[in-house]
Amino acid sequence: MKKIERQRAFVANNLNLFQCPVCGQKMVSVTGNSLICENNHQFDFNRHGYLHFLNGAANTEYGREMFKSRRQLLAAGLFRPILQRISQLMPSESIKILDVGTGEGTPLLQLVNLRPEFSDTIVGFDISKPGITLATQLPLTAFFCVADLRKLPFSANSFDFILELFSPSDYREFNRVLKDNGTLIKVIPNANYLVELRHILYRAGERNYQYDNSQVLNLFKQHYPDSKIETVTYEYNIPDGLQEAMLEMTPLHWGENAKKLTQDELDNLKKITVDVSLLIAKKS
Repeated sequence: MKKIERQRAFVANNLNLFQCPVCGQKMVSVTGNSLICENNHQFDFNRHGYLHFLNGAANTEYGREMFKSRRQLLAAGLFRPILQRISQLMPSESIKILDVGTGEGTPLLQLVNLRPEFSDTIVGFDISKPGITLATQLPLTAFFCVADLRKLPFSANSFDFILELFSPSDYREFNRVLKDNGTLIKVIPNANYLVELRHILYRAGERNYQYDNSQVLNLFKQHYPDSKIETVTYEYNIPDGLQEAMLEMTPLHWGENAKKLTQDELDNLKKITVDVSLLIAKKS
């Protein structure tokens, strides 16, 4: 089957996962090249096989080159220890997974590959068309779409597990689409995340020289007071030739006062610290 045919078949076989982001009603059919809701709102599959659920263009600075750089580092194992720990926290059964802010999809691919014994139903979405276009190229049986975090095109109580890796959150929508007793894992950076890169891009006292995740953490705890927190910290050896990709994959170099690095400074960036917290919550 061609890519677009596989995606149409996935949606047709999982219609109950989807609801119309315009009127909130059920999706009732995949007819021809379109997904159609009860009120006849229609969403067409594009040539890459994904659906675009946004009303208008997305407002994002994340472009194709950034996602390609990100894929290079992630394929080389930058986040593998994080994903290994997440896989250990997931149910030991086939589940329905929603990946929030999936980007170009590599973390989702790696997570699924850590669960080869399970036939999970997998959906990833992002606001970025370049990211989702790249995600559809992965060797992964999953459905990808462009969607709004604050108005998800998914039915209530549809997913067993939500993963959110370094992305914004809408806890009201997460709680709506997550099943009772379902699990949400949100991954946030800690103070030492990419600290070596921060300290060569900025001077002490400048805005991005340090990072404080307390506001994000406190908001999560407000919504999920019984949540658990795990820290994953390690040093990653940057493969030779991927130093520039390391710089390009993060918006750190966009910041005001960011230093323009010389080639020597990039070449000397041999290691990077990955320091994150896994915020783990159950929907009661």
